[in-house]
Amino acid sequence: MTGVFLEGFARLGVRAARPSLSLSHLIRELTMADLAFVATTIAVFALVALVAKGVTKL
Repeated sequence: MTGVFLEGFARLGVRAARPSLSLSHLIRELTMADLAFVATTIAVFALVALVAKGVTKL
């Protein structure tokens, strides 16, 4: 049943979505995601520290 369904799409010129990521591209993307997470975490902690410092001056 699934084969017939996909053949119908093939006749219409629609290709099935297949990930075309190479291993190096995947590793690079995950590394960038890790760096973005670390940078965001540091920024949030810095913001909390600034707010806490401002609260103590009140």
